[in-house]
Amino acid sequence: MNARIRRLTLTNFRSYRTAQIEPGAGTIVLTGPNGAGKTNLLEAISFLAPGRGLRRAMLEDVGFSEGDGSWAVSADVEGTLGLVKLSTGIMAPVAEEAITRKCRIDREPVASAAAFADHLRLVWLHPGMDGLFSGPAAERRRFLDRLVLAIDAQHGTRVSALERALRSRNRLLEDRSSDAHWLDAIEHETAELALAVSGQRVQVVSRLAQKLSARHRSQFPSAEIALQGTIEALVAVAPAVDIEDRYRAMLRANRARDAAAGRTLEGPHLSDLLVRDLDKNIAAAEASTGEQKALLISLVLAHAALLTELTGLAPVLLLDEVNAHLDTNRRAALHLELAALGAQAWMTGADDALFAQAGPDADIFDVTPGQVNRRVS
Repeated sequence: MNARIRRLTLTNFRSYRTAQIEPGAGTIVLTGPNGAGKTNLLEAISFLAPGRGLRRAMLEDVGFSEGDGSWAVSADVEGTLGLVKLSTGIMAPVAEEAITRKCRIDREPVASAAAFADHLRLVWLHPGMDGLFSGPAAERRRFLDRLVLAIDAQHGTRVSALERALRSRNRLLEDRSSDAHWLDAIEHETAELALAVSGQRVQVVSRLAQKLSARHRSQFPSAEIALQGTIEALVAVAPAVDIEDRYRAMLRANRARDAAAGRTLEGPHLSDLLVRDLDKNIAAAEASTGEQKALLISLVLAHAALLTELTGLAPVLLLDEVNAHLDTNRRAALHLELAALGAQAWMTGADDALFAQAGPDADIFDVTPGQVNRRVS
């Protein structure tokens, strides 16, 4: 099946006091001038997945500027379990109270947005990712973790727990008088979480690599991916219990070095995703801007196909300004691949000409500040 958003409703979100879209079955095109609020609509949808959305914004920063700080996003979604309403948002902030995101399915509270994964999976690509291959490894890890999270909705929880454990270890190392038993305990937890995070990353990268190698020849470059990291290298050759023991021993042996550095110098928090353009036989970082964009699209399309295979549900794709660096042939090829995938795709762009190959079933919406309206043909 293909997941499909049948109605999207925003209340006090970014530039929208209220907005509602009821898209058709084809590609959804959001067009309008720069700054009109096209990306805001995609960001709203992205909050229907675990995490902080495609801009990684703080919850208190996405409310309508003239509102009380509260905001809400809801969508009627058709998926494997039929039609459901997914809703998320925050109440108006109260001084000294923590801001928490509320999530509901058919108006019934659920623990987190991870529960939405039974009905909707999201994959996105936006201009902020254009420098992914030439930027720091942390950005590529975040990109990879988003790919894993779309498959395993609990992955983000484990990544956050690992980050907390590493911070706790660093604080204990700073305190020279801390009890060694506390360090042993936190390193035991850190090793367990490190293996869980690394194991999922390795599994997804391996499966994604297979999908990439099986992709038919197209206008988009063939890509090869690999995961570089201390723990990840062990996952393929050693039993889980041995990996945990080795990493624990490594942490213990490196306490003095890590204390001097002020951080843990080995572990999955330093891993890197390596991507190579096979057509030109160069690392992705060496490719041109246009080729890097095409490589990203190859990765996203392969990931969407992998998601469909693993979950039985084609994801919804959020493609922000994706056509901007593509020539005419690649724009046409992208629409053909989206049609073959069968996934609902939401696309943005400032120039109507970028969507000339979208096909007669494309549903076009004109976006102006604070408003979105279906174009009447």
